[in-house]
Amino acid sequence: MSAAEAPRRAGLFYALAAYLAWGLLPVYFRALAPVPPLEILAHRILWSVLLLAALVTLLRRWGEVARPLGSARGRWVLLATTSLISVNWLVYIWAVHAGRVLEASLGYFVNPLVNVLLGVLFLREPLSRPQRIAVGIAGLGVAVLVLSAGRFPWVALVLALSFGTYGLLRKMERIDAVGGLFLETGLVAPLAAAWVFRLARAGEGHFGGDARLTLLLLAAGVITAVPLIWFALGVQRLRLSTIGLLQYIAPSLQFSIAVFLFRERFTAAHGVAFACIWGSLALYTWDALARLRRVEAS
Repeated sequence: MSAAEAPRRAGLFYALAAYLAWGLLPVYFRALAPVPPLEILAHRILWSVLLLAALVTLLRRWGEVARPLGSARGRWVLLATTSLISVNWLVYIWAVHAGRVLEASLGYFVNPLVNVLLGVLFLREPLSRPQRIAVGIAGLGVAVLVLSAGRFPWVALVLALSFGTYGLLRKMERIDAVGGLFLETGLVAPLAAAWVFRLARAGEGHFGGDARLTLLLLAAGVITAVPLIWFALGVQRLRLSTIGLLQYIAPSLQFSIAVFLFRERFTAAHGVAFACIWGSLALYTWDALARLRRVEAS
């Protein structure tokens, strides 16, 4: 294996781990059904920032944390990524609580296409002919899902656009994975702490009452931070178009959970969309493996 291929293979491992973890998130949030979405978001932020502070200290990377704050561009990028990921988290939690996991997963089917488009427009990433065909097939599957929804899929579009832009900014700015996520959660941690404190004073908070809910809220830091770190490490090592197409793993898992575990309605349109999406994945994987074999043979 060449020195150039090693980072890409590591990036593939990180990206796959992140998408598998995200695919299982609906199970976690459904277990927190008695807790309002905004309270869950506040706990996600608080426990994530505490976990990341310990990790940054352990790795002795406080210098990397401070680096983006040294320029106006870095501060603006952090402000943008913080806003984008906060919106993404809140909308997704709300969708799971509202019984709209299928629509939320549609957002993550759309997101890879957003990533491919952003990669071509802003990073000048070229696509081979098989890759263009794969994107077209996936786009057809997404179109079937959108047309079958019968309503404007605002949840899906907000999730796709917020996370796609988040990934683009992270790749362009090349902020340290752990340090950047610490700064993003740290920027909104005071607001999260104030909200949790307000709920506690009003007797409306769920932390510290029911033991099961308390443990689940405590786990929010690990469940939130670790997959995002994996994603950040993956996106730094892979082309954005590759990251985009790999992300079909997460919504496929979410679809399966919605239909087989949560018993949401699965229509013929969903079946057609799945066929298109998995067909595009097969074509893209075949092309990527063929390219890898050519590189290793050279």
